[in-house]
Amino acid sequence: MPYARITGTGGYLPPRIVSNDELAAELATRGVETSDAWIVERTGIRQRHIADPGVKTSTLATHAARAALEAAGLAATDIDLIIVATSTPDFIFPSTACLVQANLGTPGGAAFDVQAVCSGFVYALATADAFIQAGRARHALVIGAEVFSGILDWSDRRTCVLFGDGAGAVVLSAAEEPGILAAKLNADGSQMHILCAAGNVDRGEVTGDPFLRMDGQAVFKLAVNSLSRSAREVCEQAGVPLEQIDWMVPHQANVRIINFISRKLHVPDDKVVITVGEHANTSAASVPLALDVACRDGRIRAGDLVLLQGVGGGFTWGSVLARM
Repeated sequence: MPYARITGTGGYLPPRIVSNDELAAELATRGVETSDAWIVERTGIRQRHIADPGVKTSTLATHAARAALEAAGLAATDIDLIIVATSTPDFIFPSTACLVQANLGTPGGAAFDVQAVCSGFVYALATADAFIQAGRARHALVIGAEVFSGILDWSDRRTCVLFGDGAGAVVLSAAEEPGILAAKLNADGSQMHILCAAGNVDRGEVTGDPFLRMDGQAVFKLAVNSLSRSAREVCEQAGVPLEQIDWMVPHQANVRIINFISRKLHVPDDKVVITVGEHANTSAASVPLALDVACRDGRIRAGDLVLLQGVGGGFTWGSVLARM
C-alpha cells in the first residue's frame, strides 16, 4: 500500500496590504470605530492582504499551486488529483478546482472542492491522503484558497477586522515511507449558528443574510476545547507522544486562541507557527499559508513532525499529523 507525503508547499497573497490604521480610517467613513491598538490587543492582527475587485479565488489558488509544484520539482502534467478547500468559490459551479485545473492546463484527473470553512484544508488533505493510499492518485494538489473580503459586512466590527484573502497549497505524493501519519476529522452541525454565512441564491435573488456572522465567545470556547482534544486524539491514533511534535501549525484565527491551545497542550511558544499578525484569518488558506512560510524560512525541515489543525464554521474541526 502506498503512503502519502508532502513534497512541496506554496502560497500566494494578493499584493494589496491593508494595515490596521488604514482599515480603521476606511471604517470610520462608514461610522465604525476601531483602532490598531484595539485590533492587535484582541486578535494579534496587524495587517491583512485584500484582493482587488474582480480577482477570484481560482486565481489565488492557481498562483499557490504553481509555487507548490515548483517546490516539489513537478510539472502540472504530473498531477492527477486537485482538491480545493474554499468557502468563497468563483461560481456555484463549476468547482474552483476545475477552474484551477483549466488554468494549469492539465485536464483529465479528478478535480473537486471541499467545503469545511476554516477546517477545509485539513479536510482536503485527509481526503487526498485517502486517494493516494487507495492507489487512486499519485500526485495531488491540495489547496486552501479564499477571497473572504467579498462576504464581509464592512460595517460589522466584530468580523470585518478579522479576515484577509490568500491561498496556500501543498503537493501530496505517493511514497514508500509514511508522511501523513494520522488524521482526525470532526463536525457538530448543531453549532452551525455560531459561525455562518446563511444567505443563498433562490430564483436569481439573494435570500437570507449573505454576510459572515460570528458569535466570537462561542467560537473561542469550542475552538480551544475541540482542537486540544483533536491534537491528543490524532497523536494517539499515530502512536506518537504529543511531546515529540516539532511544530504545531494551527488555524490562524486569533492569537489568543492559538496561545490558549498551545498552553493547554504544553507546546512551547517556539514550536508554534503564527502568521495571523501578517495574514489575518484567511480561513481555509490559513494553515497551508503558515506551513509554506515556515518551510520557506527554514523552520520546518525534512523529517520534522508537524501537527496541522483547522477549526471553522459548520461547526468543523480536524487535525493531521505529518512527517515532512
